Amino acid sequence: MLAYERIGSGEPLVLVHGIGHRRQAWYPVVDRLAEDREVILLDLPGHGESPALVPDGRPVRDILRDILEDFFLDLGLDRPHIAGNSLGGRIALEAAADDLVSSATTLAPAGFWRNQLDFAYIRAVFTLLTGAATIAQPVAPAILKTGPGRAAAFGLLMTKGNRLDPEAALGDLRGLVHARPALETIIDGGFPFDRPIAADIPVTVAWGTRDLVLLPYQAKRARRALPNAEHITLPGCGHVPMIDDVERVCEVLLQGSAHPRLGRTPSYDVA
Repeated sequence: MLAYERIGSGEPLVLVHGIGHRRQAWYPVVDRLAEDREVILLDLPGHGESPALVPDGRPVRDILRDILEDFFLDLGLDRPHIAGNSLGGRIALEAAADDLVSSATTLAPAGFWRNQLDFAYIRAVFTLLTGAATIAQPVAPAILKTGPGRAAAFGLLMTKGNRLDPEAALGDLRGLVHARPALETIIDGGFPFDRPIAADIPVTVAWGTRDLVLLPYQAKRARRALPNAEHITLPGCGHVPMIDDVERVCEVLLQGSAHPRLGRTPSYDVA
């Protein structure tokens, strides 16, 4: 069973964090969202407090889909809304393609790089992040007590890392080190997103103009791949925008999940 929290009331909205992160990534926006939604925050396998991600020879996409499907069943979620950041955005798109959700709202979703060279850059970014986080463990508490220290430590991920609470920042750094095995497994199984999504499942794609991980050119590729989606620019935001612009991100998530849930029976066929 994945670690999770349920907060608020209303239409259920499942929030999925990015690779190497944890469910607390959504804390800056969760109180506002919980005024209008039943918000479900989860830790992906191998992340946060969830059990390890266990490769079984299948594509990582299939493993994560089955885990998400089981999670929905365990919590009694019938076609919830879903939103995700980075890997979580990719998982949200896959869930929409698998007809498991009523809407998908994504913040810089993974899967729209150009070629293997671009993917190598993404891999290098996370290798740098995990390596630096591992080396910094002994001095991290002191560094992250200061705003400039937090801004520097999280500068590849967000533009306003100084706004992070020091304890939250330390937890994120330690969580990144803890998630390294799952991170490596997921990146090794990475490939572009190229699946159709039914026209009656609303999709929103938002991208920060200062994303240093999934560079903003990928937003243009997402526009071409998902022509029926609503595409939104997040000025001044980095790859993890929840701390960079709380109000705008809340607005995007609430608008994206404002559509009534559909009553169809989900189809689990993989295209």
